[in-house]
Amino acid sequence: MFRPQESEKVFCSMQDKDSVAWNTIFFGYLENGRTMEGLQLFDSMLTARVNPTNFTYTTLLSACSRLRDGLAGEATHVKVIVSGIAPDLPLYNALLDMYFSCGDNDAALKVFGKIKKPDLVSWNSMISGYANNGDGEMAMTMFVQFRQSSLFTPDEYTFAAAISATRAFPAADYGKPLHGQVEKMGLGQSVYIASTLISMYFYNEEVESAQRIFISILEKDVVLWTEMIAGHCTKGNAESSIRFFHGLLQEDHKVDEFTLSSALSVCAEAASMKQGEMIHSLAIKTGYIAEMTVCGSLVDMYAKIGNLAAAELTFSCVTTPNLKCWNSILGGYGYHGKAEDAFKVFNDILQHGLKPDPVTFISLLAACSHCGLVNQGIFFWNYMKGIGLKPSLKHYSCMITLLSRAGLLEEAENVTMESPFGDECLQLWKILLSSCVSKGNWSIGIRVAKQILRMDAEDNASNVLLSNFFASTGRWDGVSDIRRKIRELMLEKDPGLSWLELVNDIHVFSSSDHSHPQYDEIRAELPRLQGNLTQTEADQLMLDAVAV
Repeated sequence: MFRPQESEKVFCSMQDKDSVAWNTIFFGYLENGRTMEGLQLFDSMLTARVNPTNFTYTTLLSACSRLRDGLAGEATHVKVIVSGIAPDLPLYNALLDMYFSCGDNDAALKVFGKIKKPDLVSWNSMISGYANNGDGEMAMTMFVQFRQSSLFTPDEYTFAAAISATRAFPAADYGKPLHGQVEKMGLGQSVYIASTLISMYFYNEEVESAQRIFISILEKDVVLWTEMIAGHCTKGNAESSIRFFHGLLQEDHKVDEFTLSSALSVCAEAASMKQGEMIHSLAIKTGYIAEMTVCGSLVDMYAKIGNLAAAELTFSCVTTPNLKCWNSILGGYGYHGKAEDAFKVFNDILQHGLKPDPVTFISLLAACSHCGLVNQGIFFWNYMKGIGLKPSLKHYSCMITLLSRAGLLEEAENVTMESPFGDECLQLWKILLSSCVSKGNWSIGIRVAKQILRMDAEDNASNVLLSNFFASTGRWDGVSDIRRKIRELMLEKDPGLSWLELVNDIHVFSSSDHSHPQYDEIRAELPRLQGNLTQTEADQLMLDAVAV
Protein backbone atom coordinates (compact mmCIF):
# COMPACT_ATOMS: atom_id res chain seq x y z
CA MET A 1 0.00 0.00 0.00
CA PHE A 2 1.28 3.47 -0.94
CA ARG A 3 1.46 5.76 2.11
CA PRO A 4 2.16 9.26 0.76
CA GLN A 5 3.82 10.82 3.82
CA GLU A 6 6.02 7.83 4.68
CA SER A 7 6.94 7.31 1.01
CA GLU A 8 7.86 10.97 0.56
CA LYS A 9 10.11 10.87 3.63
CA VAL A 10 11.93 7.79 2.41
CA PHE A 11 12.24 9.21 -1.11
CA CYS A 12 13.59 12.55 0.08
CA SER A 13 16.13 10.84 2.35
CA MET A 14 17.65 8.89 -0.54
CA GLN A 15 21.03 10.19 -1.64
CA ASP A 16 21.10 8.67 -5.12
CA LYS A 17 17.68 8.33 -6.67
CA ASP A 18 17.66 6.09 -9.71
CA SER A 19 14.85 5.69 -12.24
CA VAL A 20 13.28 2.88 -10.19
CA ALA A 21 12.90 5.19 -7.18
CA TRP A 22 11.46 8.00 -9.27
CA ASN A 23 9.08 5.63 -11.06
CA THR A 24 7.84 4.18 -7.77
CA ILE A 25 7.00 7.53 -6.16
CA PHE A 26 5.63 8.81 -9.46
CA PHE A 27 3.35 5.78 -9.86
CA GLY A 28 2.22 6.06 -6.23
CA TYR A 29 1.07 9.64 -6.71
CA LEU A 30 -0.96 8.75 -9.79
CA GLU A 31 -2.56 5.68 -8.23
CA ASN A 32 -3.73 7.79 -5.30
CA GLY A 33 -5.33 10.45 -7.47
CA ARG A 34 -2.56 13.02 -7.05
CA THR A 35 -2.18 13.37 -10.80
CA MET A 36 -0.99 16.97 -11.01
CA GLU A 37 1.65 16.38 -8.32
CA GLY A 38 2.81 13.36 -10.28
CA LEU A 39 3.24 15.44 -13.42
CA GLN A 40 5.24 18.03 -11.49
CA LEU A 41 7.40 15.23 -10.10
CA PHE A 42 8.24 14.16 -13.65
CA ASP A 43 9.68 17.63 -14.30
CA SER A 44 11.79 17.26 -11.15
CA MET A 45 13.02 13.91 -12.44
CA LEU A 46 14.23 15.54 -15.65
CA THR A 47 15.87 18.35 -13.69
CA ALA A 48 17.74 15.73 -11.67
CA ARG A 49 19.08 14.36 -14.98
CA VAL A 50 17.55 10.93 -14.46
CA ASN A 51 16.62 9.28 -17.74
CA PRO A 52 12.96 8.23 -17.94
CA THR A 53 12.21 4.62 -18.83
CA ASN A 54 9.37 3.05 -20.79
CA PHE A 55 7.53 2.61 -17.50
CA THR A 56 8.00 6.31 -16.69
CA TYR A 57 6.47 7.41 -19.97
CA THR A 58 3.68 4.83 -19.71
CA THR A 59 2.73 6.15 -16.28
CA LEU A 60 2.96 9.75 -17.45
CA LEU A 61 0.67 9.06 -20.42
CA SER A 62 -1.85 7.43 -18.09
CA ALA A 63 -1.90 10.68 -16.12
CA CYS A 64 -2.56 12.67 -19.29
CA SER A 65 -5.41 10.29 -20.13
CA ARG A 66 -7.02 10.83 -16.74
CA LEU A 67 -6.82 14.59 -17.15
CA ARG A 68 -7.82 14.37 -20.84
CA ASP A 69 -4.92 16.72 -21.47
CA GLY A 70 -4.13 16.26 -25.15
CA LEU A 71 -1.41 18.92 -25.22
CA ALA A 72 0.50 17.32 -22.35
CA GLY A 73 -0.01 13.92 -23.96
CA GLU A 74 1.36 15.07 -27.31
CA ALA A 75 4.31 16.73 -25.57
CA THR A 76 5.05 13.45 -23.78
CA HIS A 77 4.89 11.57 -27.09
CA VAL A 78 7.41 14.03 -28.54
CA LYS A 79 9.70 13.45 -25.53
CA VAL A 80 9.52 9.70 -26.16
CA ILE A 81 10.57 10.20 -29.78
CA VAL A 82 13.35 12.68 -28.94
CA SER A 83 14.72 10.44 -26.18
CA GLY A 84 15.42 7.71 -28.72
CA ILE A 85 13.94 5.08 -26.45
CA ALA A 86 12.42 2.02 -28.17
CA PRO A 87 8.78 1.95 -27.06
CA ASP A 88 7.59 -1.37 -25.63
CA LEU A 89 4.04 -2.67 -26.01
CA PRO A 90 2.68 -1.18 -22.73
CA LEU A 91 3.97 2.24 -23.83
CA TYR A 92 2.27 1.91 -27.22
CA ASN A 93 -0.96 0.89 -25.49
CA ALA A 94 -0.70 3.90 -23.17
CA LEU A 95 -0.33 6.14 -26.24
CA LEU A 96 -3.48 4.60 -27.74
CA ASP A 97 -5.43 5.20 -24.54
CA MET A 98 -4.16 8.77 -24.24
CA TYR A 99 -5.05 9.79 -27.78
CA PHE A 100 -8.50 8.20 -27.62
CA SER A 101 -9.17 9.79 -24.20
CA CYS A 102 -8.33 13.17 -25.72
CA GLY A 103 -10.53 12.57 -28.77
CA ASP A 104 -7.75 12.24 -31.37
CA ASN A 105 -8.80 9.08 -33.23
CA ASP A 106 -6.48 9.71 -36.18
CA ALA A 107 -3.38 9.94 -33.99
CA ALA A 108 -4.38 6.72 -32.21
CA LEU A 109 -4.72 4.92 -35.54
CA LYS A 110 -1.24 6.06 -36.58
CA VAL A 111 0.21 4.73 -33.32
CA PHE A 112 -1.61 1.42 -33.79
CA GLY A 113 -0.08 1.11 -37.25
CA LYS A 114 3.39 1.16 -35.70
CA ILE A 115 2.71 -1.78 -33.37
CA LYS A 116 4.20 -4.90 -34.99
CA LYS A 117 2.39 -7.43 -32.80
CA PRO A 118 -0.62 -5.86 -31.05
CA ASP A 119 -1.89 -7.79 -28.04
CA LEU A 120 -5.45 -8.13 -26.75
CA VAL A 121 -5.11 -4.86 -24.81
CA SER A 122 -4.14 -3.07 -28.03
CA TRP A 123 -7.18 -4.38 -29.90
CA ASN A 124 -9.50 -3.65 -27.01
CA SER A 125 -8.15 -0.09 -26.84
CA MET A 126 -8.87 0.44 -30.54
CA ILE A 127 -12.41 -0.96 -30.39
CA SER A 128 -13.39 0.81 -27.17
CA GLY A 129 -11.64 4.03 -28.21
CA TYR A 130 -13.65 4.39 -31.38
CA ALA A 131 -16.85 3.31 -29.61
CA ASN A 132 -16.40 5.82 -26.78
CA ASN A 133 -15.68 8.62 -29.27
CA GLY A 134 -18.87 7.96 -31.21
CA ASP A 135 -17.41 6.24 -34.27
CA GLY A 136 -19.35 2.98 -34.08
CA GLU A 137 -18.65 2.08 -37.69
CA MET A 138 -14.88 2.23 -37.25
CA ALA A 139 -15.13 0.37 -33.94
CA MET A 140 -16.95 -2.49 -35.66
CA THR A 141 -14.39 -2.44 -38.48
CA MET A 142 -11.63 -2.91 -35.90
CA PHE A 143 -13.61 -5.71 -34.22
CA VAL A 144 -13.98 -7.54 -37.54
CA GLN A 145 -10.25 -7.09 -38.26
CA PHE A 146 -9.45 -8.41 -34.81
CA ARG A 147 -11.56 -11.53 -35.33
CA GLN A 148 -10.04 -12.15 -38.76
CA SER A 149 -6.37 -11.48 -38.07
CA SER A 150 -5.78 -11.94 -34.35
CA LEU A 151 -4.77 -15.13 -32.59
CA PHE A 152 -6.34 -13.87 -29.37
CA THR A 153 -9.74 -14.91 -28.05
CA PRO A 154 -12.01 -11.94 -27.29
CA ASP A 155 -12.65 -11.37 -23.60
CA GLU A 156 -15.49 -9.59 -21.83
CA TYR A 157 -13.87 -6.19 -22.44
CA THR A 158 -13.66 -6.88 -26.18
CA PHE A 159 -17.32 -7.80 -26.38
CA ALA A 160 -18.42 -4.93 -24.14
CA ALA A 161 -16.59 -2.42 -26.34
CA ALA A 162 -18.01 -3.93 -29.53
CA ILE A 163 -21.56 -4.01 -28.15
CA SER A 164 -21.25 -0.36 -27.12
CA ALA A 165 -20.32 0.44 -30.72
CA THR A 166 -23.45 -1.27 -32.09
CA ARG A 167 -25.66 1.52 -30.78
CA ALA A 168 -24.92 3.20 -34.11
CA PHE A 169 -26.76 0.42 -35.95
CA PRO A 170 -30.07 -1.49 -35.70
CA ALA A 171 -29.82 -4.21 -33.04
CA ALA A 172 -30.47 -6.97 -35.59
CA ASP A 173 -27.40 -5.99 -37.64
CA TYR A 174 -24.68 -6.28 -35.00
CA GLY A 175 -26.01 -6.15 -31.44
CA LYS A 176 -28.00 -9.40 -31.48
CA PRO A 177 -25.33 -11.42 -33.36
CA LEU A 178 -22.77 -10.25 -30.78
CA HIS A 179 -25.16 -11.22 -28.01
CA GLY A 180 -25.30 -14.68 -29.56
CA GLN A 181 -21.49 -14.92 -29.61
CA VAL A 182 -21.36 -13.90 -25.97
CA GLU A 183 -23.72 -16.72 -24.98
CA LYS A 184 -21.87 -19.21 -27.19
CA MET A 185 -18.55 -18.40 -25.49
CA GLY A 186 -20.03 -18.78 -22.00
CA LEU A 187 -19.80 -15.09 -21.06
CA GLY A 188 -23.51 -14.59 -20.52
CA GLN A 189 -23.13 -14.01 -16.79
CA SER A 190 -20.54 -11.25 -17.18
CA VAL A 191 -22.05 -8.15 -15.58
CA TYR A 192 -19.64 -6.01 -17.60
CA ILE A 193 -21.06 -7.35 -20.87
CA ALA A 194 -24.63 -7.42 -19.54
CA SER A 195 -24.55 -3.70 -18.74
CA THR A 196 -23.61 -2.85 -22.34
CA LEU A 197 -26.25 -5.23 -23.71
CA ILE A 198 -28.93 -3.60 -21.54
CA SER A 199 -27.86 -0.15 -22.74
CA MET A 200 -27.86 -1.33 -26.37
CA TYR A 201 -31.35 -2.83 -26.16
CA PHE A 202 -32.79 0.26 -24.46
CA TYR A 203 -31.25 2.41 -27.19
CA ASN A 204 -32.95 0.24 -29.81
CA GLU A 205 -36.35 0.47 -28.08
CA GLU A 206 -36.25 -3.20 -27.06
CA VAL A 207 -37.09 -2.71 -23.40
CA GLU A 208 -38.27 -6.29 -22.84
CA SER A 209 -34.95 -7.67 -24.11
CA ALA A 210 -33.10 -5.40 -21.68
CA GLN A 211 -35.28 -6.60 -18.81
CA ARG A 212 -34.73 -10.25 -19.72
CA ILE A 213 -30.96 -9.79 -19.57
CA PHE A 214 -31.24 -8.05 -16.20
CA ILE A 215 -33.36 -10.89 -14.78
CA SER A 216 -31.00 -13.55 -16.16
CA ILE A 217 -27.94 -12.24 -14.30
CA LEU A 218 -27.63 -14.12 -11.02
CA GLU A 219 -25.23 -11.75 -9.25
CA LYS A 220 -26.24 -8.20 -10.10
CA ASP A 221 -24.02 -5.26 -9.24
CA VAL A 222 -24.80 -1.56 -8.88
CA VAL A 223 -23.84 -0.93 -12.53
CA LEU A 224 -26.63 -3.20 -13.80
CA TRP A 225 -29.21 -1.58 -11.53
CA THR A 226 -28.04 1.85 -12.71
CA GLU A 227 -28.42 0.82 -16.36
CA MET A 228 -32.04 -0.16 -15.69
CA ILE A 229 -32.72 3.13 -13.89
CA ALA A 230 -31.14 5.20 -16.67
CA GLY A 231 -32.66 3.10 -19.46
CA HIS A 232 -36.23 3.44 -18.25
CA CYS A 233 -35.65 7.16 -17.67
CA THR A 234 -34.55 7.68 -21.29
CA LYS A 235 -37.78 5.97 -22.41
CA GLY A 236 -39.89 8.31 -20.29
CA ASN A 237 -40.87 5.62 -17.78
CA ALA A 238 -40.04 7.40 -14.55
CA GLU A 239 -42.19 5.07 -12.46
CA SER A 240 -40.14 2.01 -13.46
CA SER A 241 -36.89 3.93 -12.91
CA ILE A 242 -37.88 4.83 -9.36
CA ARG A 243 -38.99 1.23 -8.75
CA PHE A 244 -35.58 -0.07 -9.80
CA PHE A 245 -33.86 2.54 -7.64
CA HIS A 246 -35.76 1.39 -4.58
CA GLY A 247 -35.08 -2.22 -5.57
CA LEU A 248 -31.36 -1.46 -5.57
CA LEU A 249 -31.61 -0.05 -2.05
CA GLN A 250 -33.66 -3.01 -0.83
CA GLU A 251 -30.99 -5.39 -2.15
CA ASP A 252 -28.46 -3.51 0.04
CA HIS A 253 -26.30 -2.46 -2.87
CA LYS A 254 -24.13 0.57 -2.22
CA VAL A 255 -25.04 3.42 -4.53
CA ASP A 256 -22.37 5.31 -6.44
CA GLU A 257 -22.30 8.73 -8.06
CA PHE A 258 -23.66 7.39 -11.34
CA THR A 259 -26.63 5.72 -9.65
CA LEU A 260 -27.48 8.90 -7.77
CA SER A 261 -27.08 11.01 -10.91
CA SER A 262 -29.39 8.71 -12.89
CA ALA A 263 -31.99 8.70 -10.12
CA LEU A 264 -31.90 12.50 -9.92
CA SER A 265 -32.45 12.68 -13.69
CA VAL A 266 -35.57 10.56 -13.18
CA CYS A 267 -36.84 12.98 -10.53
CA ALA A 268 -36.23 15.88 -12.90
CA GLU A 269 -38.14 14.06 -15.64
CA ALA A 270 -41.07 13.25 -13.32
CA ALA A 271 -40.94 16.56 -11.41
CA SER A 272 -40.82 14.53 -8.20
CA MET A 273 -39.78 16.89 -5.44
CA LYS A 274 -40.01 14.41 -2.56
CA GLN A 275 -38.02 11.71 -4.33
CA GLY A 276 -35.43 14.28 -5.36
CA GLU A 277 -35.02 15.58 -1.82
CA MET A 278 -34.70 12.00 -0.54
CA ILE A 279 -31.94 11.25 -3.03
CA HIS A 280 -30.27 14.56 -2.13
CA SER A 281 -30.20 13.41 1.50
CA LEU A 282 -28.81 10.03 0.44
CA ALA A 283 -26.04 11.78 -1.52
CA ILE A 284 -25.08 13.71 1.62
CA LYS A 285 -25.22 10.57 3.78
CA THR A 286 -23.05 8.51 1.41
CA GLY A 287 -20.53 11.30 0.83
CA TYR A 288 -21.19 11.60 -2.90
CA ILE A 289 -22.52 15.13 -2.56
CA ALA A 290 -19.03 16.40 -3.46
CA GLU A 291 -18.96 14.49 -6.76
CA MET A 292 -19.39 16.78 -9.75
CA THR A 293 -21.71 14.33 -11.50
CA VAL A 294 -24.10 14.37 -8.53
CA CYS A 295 -23.88 18.14 -8.03
CA GLY A 296 -24.70 18.82 -11.67
CA SER A 297 -27.68 16.46 -11.56
CA LEU A 298 -28.94 18.07 -8.34
CA VAL A 299 -28.80 21.54 -9.85
CA ASP A 300 -30.57 20.29 -12.98
CA MET A 301 -33.23 18.47 -10.95
CA TYR A 302 -34.11 21.44 -8.74
CA ALA A 303 -34.24 23.77 -11.73
CA LYS A 304 -36.57 21.49 -13.68
CA ILE A 305 -38.99 20.93 -10.83
CA GLY A 306 -39.35 24.67 -10.46
CA ASN A 307 -37.17 25.33 -7.41
CA LEU A 308 -34.57 27.63 -8.92
CA ALA A 309 -33.55 28.96 -5.48
CA ALA A 310 -32.57 25.43 -4.40
CA ALA A 311 -30.66 24.97 -7.65
CA GLU A 312 -28.74 28.21 -7.03
CA LEU A 313 -28.03 27.23 -3.41
CA THR A 314 -26.75 23.80 -4.45
CA PHE A 315 -24.53 25.32 -7.11
CA SER A 316 -23.13 27.92 -4.70
CA CYS A 317 -21.91 25.12 -2.41
CA VAL A 318 -19.69 23.66 -5.14
CA THR A 319 -16.11 24.81 -4.58
CA THR A 320 -14.77 24.14 -8.06
CA PRO A 321 -17.66 23.38 -10.44
CA ASN A 322 -16.88 21.49 -13.63
CA LEU A 323 -18.54 22.14 -16.97
CA LYS A 324 -21.49 19.83 -16.20
CA CYS A 325 -22.31 21.89 -13.11
CA TRP A 326 -22.00 25.17 -15.02
CA ASN A 327 -24.20 23.80 -17.80
CA SER A 328 -26.82 22.71 -15.27
CA ILE A 329 -27.21 26.14 -13.67
CA LEU A 330 -27.03 27.83 -17.09
CA GLY A 331 -29.78 25.54 -18.36
CA GLY A 332 -31.81 26.23 -15.24
CA TYR A 333 -31.73 29.98 -15.84
CA GLY A 334 -32.66 29.48 -19.48
CA TYR A 335 -35.48 27.10 -18.49
CA HIS A 336 -36.93 29.81 -16.23
CA GLY A 337 -36.58 32.56 -18.83
CA LYS A 338 -33.68 34.30 -17.06
CA ALA A 339 -31.59 34.88 -20.17
CA GLU A 340 -29.34 37.57 -18.68
CA ASP A 341 -28.39 35.27 -15.80
CA ALA A 342 -27.68 32.52 -18.33
CA PHE A 343 -25.39 34.88 -20.29
CA LYS A 344 -23.54 35.76 -17.10
CA VAL A 345 -22.95 32.08 -16.38
CA PHE A 346 -21.56 31.68 -19.90
CA ASN A 347 -19.05 34.46 -19.23
CA ASP A 348 -18.14 32.80 -15.92
CA ILE A 349 -17.47 29.54 -17.77
CA LEU A 350 -15.01 31.33 -20.06
CA GLN A 351 -13.37 33.18 -17.18
CA HIS A 352 -12.75 29.89 -15.40
CA GLY A 353 -10.85 28.61 -18.42
CA LEU A 354 -13.44 26.00 -19.43
CA LYS A 355 -14.38 25.30 -23.03
CA PRO A 356 -18.15 25.35 -23.67
CA ASP A 357 -19.55 22.14 -25.13
CA PRO A 358 -22.66 21.43 -27.28
CA VAL A 359 -24.88 21.24 -24.16
CA THR A 360 -23.81 24.77 -23.20
CA PHE A 361 -25.03 26.18 -26.50
CA ILE A 362 -28.31 24.23 -26.50
CA SER A 363 -29.14 25.95 -23.21
CA LEU A 364 -28.03 29.37 -24.49
CA LEU A 365 -30.01 29.10 -27.73
CA ALA A 366 -33.06 27.84 -25.83
CA ALA A 367 -32.79 30.83 -23.45
CA CYS A 368 -32.61 33.22 -26.41
CA SER A 369 -35.60 31.51 -28.01
CA HIS A 370 -37.69 31.72 -24.85
CA CYS A 371 -36.99 35.43 -24.50
CA GLY A 372 -37.01 36.37 -28.20
CA LEU A 373 -33.41 37.57 -28.17
CA VAL A 374 -32.56 37.15 -31.84
CA ASN A 375 -29.26 39.05 -31.98
CA GLN A 376 -27.89 37.22 -28.96
CA GLY A 377 -29.01 33.91 -30.41
CA ILE A 378 -27.23 34.61 -33.70
CA PHE A 379 -24.12 35.61 -31.75
CA PHE A 380 -24.02 32.29 -29.84
CA TRP A 381 -24.80 30.34 -33.01
CA ASN A 382 -21.80 31.85 -34.78
CA TYR A 383 -19.63 31.58 -31.66
CA MET A 384 -20.36 27.86 -31.41
CA LYS A 385 -19.42 27.22 -35.01
CA GLY A 386 -16.37 29.47 -34.64
CA ILE A 387 -14.85 27.24 -31.95
CA GLY A 388 -15.34 24.14 -34.07
CA LEU A 389 -18.56 22.72 -32.59
CA LYS A 390 -20.88 21.16 -35.15
CA PRO A 391 -24.56 22.06 -34.56
CA SER A 392 -26.77 19.06 -33.75
CA LEU A 393 -30.46 18.59 -34.48
CA LYS A 394 -31.34 20.23 -31.15
CA HIS A 395 -29.21 23.27 -31.98
CA TYR A 396 -30.95 23.67 -35.34
CA SER A 397 -34.34 23.19 -33.70
CA CYS A 398 -33.64 25.98 -31.20
CA MET A 399 -32.28 28.33 -33.88
CA ILE A 400 -35.17 27.79 -36.29
CA THR A 401 -37.65 28.30 -33.45
CA LEU A 402 -35.91 31.54 -32.44
CA LEU A 403 -35.91 32.98 -35.97
CA SER A 404 -39.42 31.89 -36.92
CA ARG A 405 -40.96 33.16 -33.68
CA ALA A 406 -39.39 36.53 -34.38
CA GLY A 407 -41.05 36.59 -37.82
CA LEU A 408 -37.76 35.98 -39.63
CA LEU A 409 -39.30 33.16 -41.62
CA GLU A 410 -37.07 33.49 -44.66
CA GLU A 411 -33.96 33.30 -42.48
CA ALA A 412 -35.45 30.32 -40.62
CA GLU A 413 -36.17 28.60 -43.95
CA ASN A 414 -32.57 29.16 -45.08
CA VAL A 415 -31.21 27.65 -41.86
CA THR A 416 -33.51 24.65 -42.29
CA MET A 417 -32.43 24.09 -45.88
CA GLU A 418 -28.73 24.48 -45.02
CA SER A 419 -28.89 22.03 -42.11
CA PRO A 420 -27.70 18.44 -42.65
CA PHE A 421 -31.06 17.30 -41.26
CA GLY A 422 -33.27 19.20 -43.69
CA ASP A 423 -33.80 16.27 -46.05
CA GLU A 424 -34.81 13.76 -43.42
CA CYS A 425 -36.14 15.49 -40.32
CA LEU A 426 -39.80 16.55 -40.34
CA GLN A 427 -39.38 18.21 -36.97
CA LEU A 428 -37.57 21.25 -38.36
CA TRP A 429 -40.09 21.81 -41.16
CA LYS A 430 -43.05 21.44 -38.78
CA ILE A 431 -41.57 24.12 -36.52
CA LEU A 432 -41.34 26.43 -39.53
CA LEU A 433 -44.84 25.60 -40.80
CA SER A 434 -46.33 26.26 -37.35
CA SER A 435 -44.84 29.75 -37.43
CA CYS A 436 -46.07 30.30 -40.99
CA VAL A 437 -49.58 29.53 -39.69
CA SER A 438 -49.32 31.94 -36.78
CA LYS A 439 -47.69 34.68 -38.92
CA GLY A 440 -50.01 34.14 -41.91
CA ASN A 441 -47.11 33.83 -44.35
CA TRP A 442 -48.53 32.17 -47.47
CA SER A 443 -45.49 32.23 -49.78
CA ILE A 444 -43.08 30.47 -47.44
CA GLY A 445 -45.79 28.32 -45.91
CA ILE A 446 -46.74 26.69 -49.19
CA ARG A 447 -43.10 25.81 -49.92
CA VAL A 448 -42.75 24.31 -46.48
CA ALA A 449 -46.03 22.42 -46.86
CA LYS A 450 -44.87 20.89 -50.14
CA GLN A 451 -41.58 19.87 -48.55
CA ILE A 452 -43.42 18.13 -45.69
CA LEU A 453 -45.65 16.27 -48.16
CA ARG A 454 -42.60 15.16 -50.16
CA MET A 455 -40.91 13.83 -47.04
CA ASP A 456 -43.88 12.01 -45.52
CA ALA A 457 -47.28 12.38 -47.12
CA GLU A 458 -48.79 10.01 -44.55
CA ASP A 459 -47.61 11.65 -41.32
CA ASN A 460 -50.84 12.21 -39.35
CA ALA A 461 -49.79 15.22 -37.32
CA SER A 462 -48.26 16.87 -40.40
CA ASN A 463 -51.46 16.43 -42.40
CA VAL A 464 -53.58 18.06 -39.73
CA LEU A 465 -51.05 20.86 -39.39
CA LEU A 466 -51.18 21.33 -43.16
CA SER A 467 -54.97 21.39 -43.05
CA ASN A 468 -54.84 24.14 -40.47
CA PHE A 469 -52.34 26.07 -42.57
CA PHE A 470 -54.59 25.93 -45.65
CA ALA A 471 -57.56 27.01 -43.53
CA SER A 472 -55.64 29.97 -42.09
CA THR A 473 -54.86 31.21 -45.61
CA GLY A 474 -58.37 30.62 -46.97
CA ARG A 475 -57.32 27.67 -49.13
CA TRP A 476 -60.41 25.56 -48.42
CA ASP A 477 -59.70 23.39 -51.44
CA GLY A 478 -56.45 22.46 -49.78
CA VAL A 479 -58.28 21.69 -46.55
CA SER A 480 -60.65 19.43 -48.46
CA ASP A 481 -57.76 17.60 -50.15
CA ILE A 482 -55.99 17.00 -46.85
CA ARG A 483 -59.18 15.76 -45.17
CA ARG A 484 -59.78 13.40 -48.08
CA LYS A 485 -56.22 12.11 -47.77
CA ILE A 486 -56.73 11.47 -44.07
CA ARG A 487 -59.86 9.44 -44.84
CA GLU A 488 -57.98 7.53 -47.53
CA LEU A 489 -55.38 6.62 -44.94
CA MET A 490 -58.24 4.82 -43.18
CA LEU A 491 -58.33 7.21 -40.28
CA GLU A 492 -61.78 7.20 -38.75
CA LYS A 493 -61.13 10.60 -37.25
CA ASP A 494 -58.41 13.19 -37.18
CA PRO A 495 -55.44 12.48 -34.92
CA GLY A 496 -56.05 13.70 -31.40
CA LEU A 497 -54.29 17.03 -31.19
CA SER A 498 -53.94 19.73 -28.60
CA TRP A 499 -53.59 23.30 -29.81
CA LEU A 500 -52.19 26.16 -27.82
CA GLU A 501 -51.80 29.78 -28.79
CA LEU A 502 -49.14 31.55 -26.76
CA VAL A 503 -47.72 35.00 -27.43
CA ASN A 504 -49.04 35.01 -31.00
CA ASP A 505 -47.56 31.57 -31.63
CA ILE A 506 -49.55 28.38 -32.30
CA HIS A 507 -48.26 25.11 -30.84
CA VAL A 508 -49.65 21.74 -31.86
CA PHE A 509 -49.27 18.47 -29.96
CA SER A 510 -50.35 14.95 -30.83
CA SER A 511 -50.05 11.58 -29.15
CA SER A 512 -46.49 10.15 -29.22
CA ASP A 513 -45.25 13.26 -31.04
CA HIS A 514 -41.85 14.40 -29.70
CA SER A 515 -41.17 16.99 -32.39
CA HIS A 516 -41.73 20.17 -30.40
CA PRO A 517 -38.39 21.94 -29.76
CA GLN A 518 -39.29 22.37 -26.07
CA TYR A 519 -40.51 18.79 -25.67
CA ASP A 520 -38.22 18.02 -22.70
CA GLU A 521 -39.30 21.09 -20.76
CA ILE A 522 -42.99 20.48 -21.55
CA ARG A 523 -42.76 16.86 -20.44
CA ALA A 524 -41.09 17.91 -17.19
CA GLU A 525 -43.75 20.56 -16.52
CA LEU A 526 -46.86 18.38 -16.94
CA PRO A 527 -46.31 16.11 -13.89
CA ARG A 528 -45.72 19.18 -11.73
CA LEU A 529 -48.99 20.71 -12.88
CA GLN A 530 -50.75 17.42 -12.29
CA GLY A 531 -49.32 17.27 -8.78
CA ASN A 532 -50.47 20.81 -8.07
CA LEU A 533 -53.98 19.99 -9.28
CA THR A 534 -54.08 16.88 -7.10
CA GLN A 535 -52.90 18.86 -4.08
CA THR A 536 -55.46 21.60 -4.75
CA GLU A 537 -58.23 18.99 -4.90
CA ALA A 538 -57.05 17.44 -1.63
CA ASP A 539 -56.92 20.84 0.04
CA GLN A 540 -60.46 21.61 -1.12
CA LEU A 541 -61.73 18.29 0.26
CA MET A 542 -60.08 19.11 3.58
CA LEU A 543 -61.71 22.55 3.65
CA ASP A 544 -65.09 21.01 2.84
CA ALA A 545 -64.67 18.48 5.66
CA VAL A 546 -63.75 21.23 8.12
CA ALA A 547 -66.73 23.31 6.98
CA VAL A 548 -69.07 20.38 7.67
